[in-house]
Amino acid sequence: MKIRDAKISDAKSINALINSYAELGKMLFRSMADIYENLQTFQVAEENGRVTGCCALQVVWSDLAEIKSLAVAKELTNKGVGKALVQSAVKRAGDMGIAKVFALTLEPVFFEKMGFKKTDTELLPMKVWSDCARCSKQANCDEIALILELPSQ
Repeated sequence: MKIRDAKISDAKSINALINSYAELGKMLFRSMADIYENLQTFQVAEENGRVTGCCALQVVWSDLAEIKSLAVAKELTNKGVGKALVQSAVKRAGDMGIAKVFALTLEPVFFEKMGFKKTDTELLPMKVWSDCARCSKQANCDEIALILELPSQ
């Protein structure tokens, strides 16, 4: 398995992975236009020429970035693909000098195993909630906020 920056040719695979989970209510849908506009934030896991997972890292503020749209091919869950993608995103954040990385998730145990700690959503800046406007759950949000403080560079 190889983790690499996403290319234009990966957009359809990224869209299919994300929206397969969105159909189950486990993450937000992302349109092809949104994926193309944000392609530079994505990395993919690739095996034998096939995209098997994706993850975006979006800088929110000078000291904060969000891990978004983490999706792994269903037949490869619990095989280390998601962990490798998150580790790569965290490394990228650290390389940029970002102090904290957070995720909003329905799978908190996965992130806790990687050192993330639950946090109060009220402690995150308002800008974080821009995606909430597109979510059908808005007032009944069941996502859990977790944060990872990175070592100082």
